Amino acid sequence: MQRPLHEDFLLKETNPHLGGGKITGDKLTSTYDLVEQMQYLYASMLEVTVKDKDFVKDDFMGRVLFDLNEVPKRVPPDSPLAPQWYRLEDRKGDKVKGELMLAVWMGTQADEAFPEAWHSDAATVTGTDGLANIRSKGLMPMKTKDSRGTTDAYCVAKYGQKWVRTRTIIDSDKPGGARDSRIGKVRIRLSTLETDRVYTHSYPLLVLHPNGVKKMGEIHLAVRFTCSSLLNMMHMYSQPLLPKMHYIHPLTVSQLDNLRHQATQIVSMRLSRAEPPLRKEIVEYMLDVGSHMWSMRRSKANFFRIMNVFGGLIAVGKWFDQICNWKNPITTVLIHILFIILVLFPELILPTIFLYLFLIGVWYYRWRPRHPPHMDTRLSHAESAHPDELDEEFDTFPTSRPPDIVRMRYDRLRSIAGRIQTVVGDLATQGERLQSLLSWRDPRATALFVLFCLIAAIVLYVTPFQVVALLTGFYVLRHPRFRHKLPSVPLNFFRRLPARTDCML
Repeated sequence: MQRPLHEDFLLKETNPHLGGGKITGDKLTSTYDLVEQMQYLYASMLEVTVKDKDFVKDDFMGRVLFDLNEVPKRVPPDSPLAPQWYRLEDRKGDKVKGELMLAVWMGTQADEAFPEAWHSDAATVTGTDGLANIRSKGLMPMKTKDSRGTTDAYCVAKYGQKWVRTRTIIDSDKPGGARDSRIGKVRIRLSTLETDRVYTHSYPLLVLHPNGVKKMGEIHLAVRFTCSSLLNMMHMYSQPLLPKMHYIHPLTVSQLDNLRHQATQIVSMRLSRAEPPLRKEIVEYMLDVGSHMWSMRRSKANFFRIMNVFGGLIAVGKWFDQICNWKNPITTVLIHILFIILVLFPELILPTIFLYLFLIGVWYYRWRPRHPPHMDTRLSHAESAHPDELDEEFDTFPTSRPPDIVRMRYDRLRSIAGRIQTVVGDLATQGERLQSLLSWRDPRATALFVLFCLIAAIVLYVTPFQVVALLTGFYVLRHPRFRHKLPSVPLNFFRRLPARTDCML
């Protein structure tokens, strides 16, 4: 029975420390059949274990032992690594099972600047991203033992399909059935990092509880992004995010939800069998499994995000309205001169636009972020969330709250959904009015519009475009004394066009 392709891919990407590997021998024929597990056996020993993964059990295939005192250091930190072939031996070391190509070294790409990183629980993601957990401080106690607060802390790093887990700092023994509690999470987008620059920053570990946001401590990270080819990295911006099949045969929303759930289960099952294991609740926390559930707080945050995106357009509209109403006569006169130049020389329109965008980008360069962004409680509306909204967000599915609370929340949801329904209906009305211009639903309005289009076509055929553009621009920028407070004739005509609201029940 052949395993599915996605499982083979997960097996291949289980451990990023080992990079590319190749094994020769009778039974070891494909890297898709291997799960490489790297673990520290003792303070000075490193073991790389190779197992044959199947549905029944993991058959031990061989291992390679390294004495950390004999492993060379990577000097300088950005020097290329030379992979070597190592003998794959059995547990007793008597028989050779094959060969394994590995590149093993001591240190990270942040060694020169942060030598103390290797005196803590450093988590390093090799390849294009280097991450070092220098230290954590101020961690909140997660449990009590002997009347004192204790914490068994460890870090988990995820980069694409690769997962890394540091060893646990044991402060007390933990029962085997207990769930791992969340201390905090930090997200760093690689595209926000400059190349070959080491970022050191202390990030607050924030967790949202039913009673509000709680700071669980701080974690100090050293991050460095490197790339072997700048051309290849720039070429990635033009590549699609998903494989070709996702665009040729796109999945439905229900299929995506089901696939997301199945992928979470597969990743959780694989990582729970690693050494040290990674529990399911942590995998779900890293993958934001509950982000698709309804949340009043998250809905508010997304609404204000949209308003912030359109804030620039709204600001431009207000600025243009001030120009049209001559709030600053000097600026309005300059806009008239620029408008005349662009109309007389239309070939300058596009170069002027791109030059303006270039100048804006250069101007904002001085305010570029100095550190990678982290969790923003104001953006998430976590500080201003009502306690009942947080309790609803942390409620189970199906709900476990009393009927009166569920009824209250249902009425509140209906009220919010009613406002959203009204906005969506207004947008649909405007679109239907545009369609009714030529649909003859209003015979008189369509006749007027068709006649107007005929006259406009004749006038535009015989009149130079520059003259029409100048007259239109001067009309829009006319002085307030020539304006009326009543809506314009085209706006009145548009608002009187029929929509399909009269056909709805």
